Amino acid sequence: MSAIFKTVAWQAGSLISSVENGTIQLPDLQRPFVWPGTKVRDLFDSMYRGYPVGELMFWDVSADGETRAIAGASAQDAQHQIVDGQQRLTSLYAAVKGQPVRDENYRDKKIAISFNPFTEKFEVQTPAFMRSAEWVADISTCFESPIEALQDFLERYEESGREIDREKRTKLGKVFVKLHGLQNYSFDVVHIQKDVEKRTVADIFVRINSEGVSLKAYDYILTWLSVFWPDGREQIEDFARNSRMSPAHASAMAKRTISWTAQNPFIDVETGHVVRAVVAIGQNRAKLTDAYNALQAKDRSSGLVDSDRQERELDLLKEGLPVIINPLHWQEFIRSVQTAGFRSRKGITSNMSLVSSYVYFLLGRTRYGVDLPTLRVLTARWLFMSQLTSRYSTSSESQLQKDLDRFSVLGQGDAAGFARITDETIATELTADFWAYRVPDLLITSIAALSPAYQCYMAVLNAMDADMFMLDMKVRDWMDPNLPVVKGVEGHHLFPRSYQEKVLGTTDIKRINQAANFAPTDWDTNIFIGDKPPAQYWAELVASRGADPEWLARQHYWHALPHGWEKLDYEEFLAQRRRLIAEVIRDGYLKLSKGEVVEPTDPTQVELPAVVEPSLRELIDQSLLSVGDFLDPVDPNWVVDAAVTDDGTIMIDGVHEFDSLDEAAHHLGVTSMSGYEFWALETEEGLVPLRELQSRVINT
Repeated sequence: MSAIFKTVAWQAGSLISSVENGTIQLPDLQRPFVWPGTKVRDLFDSMYRGYPVGELMFWDVSADGETRAIAGASAQDAQHQIVDGQQRLTSLYAAVKGQPVRDENYRDKKIAISFNPFTEKFEVQTPAFMRSAEWVADISTCFESPIEALQDFLERYEESGREIDREKRTKLGKVFVKLHGLQNYSFDVVHIQKDVEKRTVADIFVRINSEGVSLKAYDYILTWLSVFWPDGREQIEDFARNSRMSPAHASAMAKRTISWTAQNPFIDVETGHVVRAVVAIGQNRAKLTDAYNALQAKDRSSGLVDSDRQERELDLLKEGLPVIINPLHWQEFIRSVQTAGFRSRKGITSNMSLVSSYVYFLLGRTRYGVDLPTLRVLTARWLFMSQLTSRYSTSSESQLQKDLDRFSVLGQGDAAGFARITDETIATELTADFWAYRVPDLLITSIAALSPAYQCYMAVLNAMDADMFMLDMKVRDWMDPNLPVVKGVEGHHLFPRSYQEKVLGTTDIKRINQAANFAPTDWDTNIFIGDKPPAQYWAELVASRGADPEWLARQHYWHALPHGWEKLDYEEFLAQRRRLIAEVIRDGYLKLSKGEVVEPTDPTQVELPAVVEPSLRELIDQSLLSVGDFLDPVDPNWVVDAAVTDDGTIMIDGVHEFDSLDEAAHHLGVTSMSGYEFWALETEEGLVPLRELQSRVINT
């Protein structure tokens, strides 16, 4: 039996040049780079000190080209694919060559490491290091030419008014040579031989990539596809990546024409989302571990692989993927989401609800032949029900499997049966008691942005074409992500915060920020209201804007204002308004069930407007955040141990480190709001949302 692997020493410079010329396939240059900058810094520090940094593992590619690079990377002369060490090699290549990598949103970002030649210390680049004459701002310049880098450093240092004697110059020269010499650092590389069977390589892939990290089931499936169906994995990754950008942006990034992308205002599609949909449609499975076991096709007793079964299971995925990534299917599904009244990702509090509803849509369209107008409303109702009940928030795989089984009793093309089971399932969930008791209870929350029920309320206001609170301006305009942001529009406290604090003596932010205390209005109205008692400002608003009694009555209905609300005790006001909000949601859903909907907009490809929010680094540079500060979610009931580290990162639970506020929020499964909106600073006065923290500084 020939050896499965052999170990070969590679110098860092040879690894970098092989990545550059395509001999080594490095697909991570196209996938999101997940290491925080501090780990890149530590890699170079360890190499500089001569410490071991771990082995790399390659799979040697067959000369006949039958085995393609992981995810179908483009270079055609690849001889080695990376099994283990992708993040290390990406860091090495990107930092030495000054090449950008992709962040979690597939935007280019540069890995820049700074170096102090006096202390021989590495740090992640910051504006302070870039300005300092004692630091080399970017070590990539030292690898281009250590002599020029040294000369540039000496010139900057002397221009700063300081002098360097001959002895220091000599020492600095040796330091720059040592830094440049990192290209000679030797890595041990384990080579899996080219004649090893694919199933063995797949097993090695999974075992290696699961060591020391918590992989999700879809990671195993993607790894398996890397060996057995690289074209499929490439299509999955393309669909996910391009959901974040317009065709023009995707074309520029890919350097080829891309006429369509899955860009949408609701979800940044992840590879795991696509895998889940493919498994559900192709294999009729919701549990990804079961899907992976089926793909392995191992006999439980003997451990032997059933090649025929393995091929059949793979064929199911090959049949399912084109259905998932079909542009017409995706666009019609997005229209269905819009039909439900949702306008942006802020309204969708669970990505799993969205993915499961897409599976539902595809079942109706491709398996049971439901016509599009009917299916659009059915899907809108299913998504609305799923969001309102948090159907897929817990035990999501089990619930999805139940739903797959629920519809699997139908015969091919049974559109009537599909609609009947949909009606029966929804009726079981949305009972009279659910509307009367459960929905008001679901509205007891201080974070409206994370409340499924409140976001359903906003969706209903959109679908009803409602006006904003005491404004002749549509709620839908406030919610529409494709329109320019309307300046000065915000959610307003009906019982103003200052009034509660100064007059009512309420200091509990959870009570003040109850979802039932918010209504959408504009900044001018908010300024007008100020800290006035509700009875005072409401009378003034009615006098100045409420001349039309029919419009004023609609205002009461849309915004769930109890009779005489302005004079109610605050807690009684909240209780009555929650009940009325529940009634508005119910009324909107009933209209949806009857097909009385606002026609959705055409989800054509447009570049969604970029939202510019300060980064974690900018907040630190502005002294709004400091090392050692503790952060919490804006929801006080969400217990998370998060702190700002010495390196300017966020550390969660002492284990998970992130360079950005968004990445830290996404780690907790929050996708409906940005990290800037999600995080709050712990202070002696209580939690202060970062957005509010910055506005306090601006207004002082």
